[in-house]
Amino acid sequence: MKFLKSMFALAAGVALCASTASAKDMNVGFVYVSPIGDAGWSYAHDVGRQAIDKMDGVKTSYVEAVAEGPDSERVMLNMARKGYDIIFATSFGYMDPMLKVAKQFPDTTFMHCSGFKMADNMGNYFGRIYQARYLSGIVAGGMTKSNTIGYVAAFPIPEVIRGINAFTLGVQSVNPDATVRVVWTKTWYDPATEKEAAKSLLDVGADVIAQHQDSPGPQEAAQEKGVYSVGYNTDMSTFAPKAHLTAPIWNWGPYYTKIVESVKNGTWKAESAWPGLADGIVDLAPFGPMVPKELQDKVAAAKADIAAGKMKVFTGPIKNQKGEVKIADGASAPDGDLLGMTWFIEGVVGTTE
Repeated sequence: MKFLKSMFALAAGVALCASTASAKDMNVGFVYVSPIGDAGWSYAHDVGRQAIDKMDGVKTSYVEAVAEGPDSERVMLNMARKGYDIIFATSFGYMDPMLKVAKQFPDTTFMHCSGFKMADNMGNYFGRIYQARYLSGIVAGGMTKSNTIGYVAAFPIPEVIRGINAFTLGVQSVNPDATVRVVWTKTWYDPATEKEAAKSLLDVGADVIAQHQDSPGPQEAAQEKGVYSVGYNTDMSTFAPKAHLTAPIWNWGPYYTKIVESVKNGTWKAESAWPGLADGIVDLAPFGPMVPKELQDKVAAAKADIAAGKMKVFTGPIKNQKGEVKIADGASAPDGDLLGMTWFIEGVVGTTE
């Protein structure tokens, strides 16, 4: 009897260990380039993180305001050493550091946002935010009176250049006389610098300010001047309610949920993902009360056509600033060309440097 009791106890112990092991939480880490309190890029990703944090058997954590380069490598290396199952790095400058760490931890899944490099255990992802930028351009083009629209931009990389071009195409679709003036800040998140850049555009006659920045600084500058603004990342209308027309925004929750589920069930494979309006990853923030219904209807029609695949934003003829045809009449730029875009279209005032 003692022998049987011992065997039963041993079996129960093994079963308990197996149950504990199977119930082990999946640890998911996020690395952010700016504070999540910025209400911008990192905040939008953190809303997505919170969505997966509610999943059964999933625990998440994050490190915010991590500089691109060596410091990001340190943070990711620390997560990997602690046994994180998935690590999301959410800024372009994290790409090479992540690739380096990924090679050292082949059993960890690495996901890089906005880059292009991959490994067997490292994929990349972004969203077709240029589709939403085109829609916001329609709004800006319809609201400007001076026909000068300012654009406060972070870094001259394809992601940002592509967005500026898409925004300008939206502007031109309703107002071919308008131009878009670009000022580079060379920073993702610096509220003071971004606000000053917006002021420099206001000084040359811009009456709508758009942005590829993480702070509401440009919108605040627009409101102080009594003109309009187009935000980015999230609905920042509370920061400048009298100026805010709309904003291209992100909804990362569904995508992050999909990735976590695929890793949990063993179906994840490294790929380059680029979902858009049709997938609900990108969208447009609610319109400000100053946007007339006629203009809202134009945006709604374009949004429906883009989501249904009836319309592609970068369809020719599209010329560069020198007047040279870059996308032929009736042709649509392939994804490879869009991902590597380094030139401005006709109608953009500024340089890609």
